[in-house]
Amino acid sequence: MTAMSKTIVVLGDSISAAYGIEVKQGWVSLLQDKLNAAHSGYKISNESISGETSAGGLARVDAILAAQKPAIVLIELGANDGLRGLSPGIMKDNIAELIRRSQKAGAKVLLLGMRIPPNYGQRYIKLFYNVYQELSREMGVPYMPFILEDVALINELMQPDGLHPNAKAQPILAEKIGQALQPLLK
Repeated sequence: MTAMSKTIVVLGDSISAAYGIEVKQGWVSLLQDKLNAAHSGYKISNESISGETSAGGLARVDAILAAQKPAIVLIELGANDGLRGLSPGIMKDNIAELIRRSQKAGAKVLLLGMRIPPNYGQRYIKLFYNVYQELSREMGVPYMPFILEDVALINELMQPDGLHPNAKAQPILAEKIGQALQPLLK
């Protein structure tokens, strides 16, 4: 298989790993169902791990790219960096390197942005959130500002921990991420 294969790799954390729900209920599986229904020929390889940080993704990405030879990589990392209070600058460097390595392997990249709870302080939250916008602009990759938009603040769509979307939220995520992905499928 070449980089022209129709594999999409999702490199993410618990949000993409379907934490707390059945894997088949998660947005990645639902997006695969949509791609199948559209006869797109794309196959998603979900390489997400609950608790993953940008550094963890960077440590694994070379093996994943070599094994999967993806046409597209969706990067959904950073939330755990933020929740641990790690440096947004280091997170940015790690995600930038994930983008570079993915592109060098011949893949298009879609960056899936996250936000962190307000109790981390405005300065840190702003630094954290700006990473995704800056990377999109500086590296010329499309991004979704916040994949849990329209979900995170609705109790009926979140698990009791307030951090992870429940099964009812997953179709919303699949739809929004699918829309952001569409331009890369052409």
